[in-house]
Amino acid sequence: MIDLNHGSGAQYVQTRALPDINSALGAAVDAGLSARQQDEPPRSYVSSSGLGRACLRQIQYDYLAVPKDEGQDFAPKTLRIFEAGHRGEDMVASWLRLAGFDLRTERPDGRQFGFTALDGRFRGHIDGCLVSGPVAMAYPALWESKALGASSWKDTVKRGVTIAKPVYAAQIALYQAYMDLPHPALFTALNRDTQEIYAELMPFDPALAQRMSDRAVEVVRASDAQEMLPRAVAEPTSVVCKGGMAGGHWHPPCAWAQRCWRARP
Repeated sequence: MIDLNHGSGAQYVQTRALPDINSALGAAVDAGLSARQQDEPPRSYVSSSGLGRACLRQIQYDYLAVPKDEGQDFAPKTLRIFEAGHRGEDMVASWLRLAGFDLRTERPDGRQFGFTALDGRFRGHIDGCLVSGPVAMAYPALWESKALGASSWKDTVKRGVTIAKPVYAAQIALYQAYMDLPHPALFTALNRDTQEIYAELMPFDPALAQRMSDRAVEVVRASDAQEMLPRAVAEPTSVVCKGGMAGGHWHPPCAWAQRCWRARP
């Protein structure tokens, strides 16, 4: 019972401190995200999405599913960002369809469109294919979508995908080659903070696609021969290992840096 006569001095129900629901809820969500990540089986193939990274050995560690350094698994905050990116891709796809594009993002059985090479040890999955639409461009065309933070988005708008995001450019060139979609690809980037969309048509770069394809072959062959590919840098203090900006590009910290530098050259 509550005493509504505040001036009486009587109180029938003692007040109790509320639990710290913010911390409790955050911890529960983070635990769920981490458990889901741990349940996911590791990839057993070279992924087209990472072939544009600077270091071949890092790509090889990823392909071989080598355990990451302690504490280098994706943090729950990063997992939330990844998931927001996937949801952003779904939103942009729905907006393109509302605009009148015939956008195909999956097969009748629900699987993504993609390619497989090297006996299944090199694979890629595309965001979608534009079959037709209200915009004057060549069809069919690859559609590649990203959701970026404001700073990264502005940099992409300013400098273009090839310069600002070379890993994305390499991924797109591979998809155009292996999916036989030589028309300029439509790249869209959603600003996660403002929901603005940046769009860029990217002509097919066959030389880039060939270099990236050769990299995949190199990773698979070296791994079959139990040989480790060379590091991209000479010192563990490099931003390629520790993370940071270099040459106008952001390098995320290498998840295998400690293991790599403990190993033989």
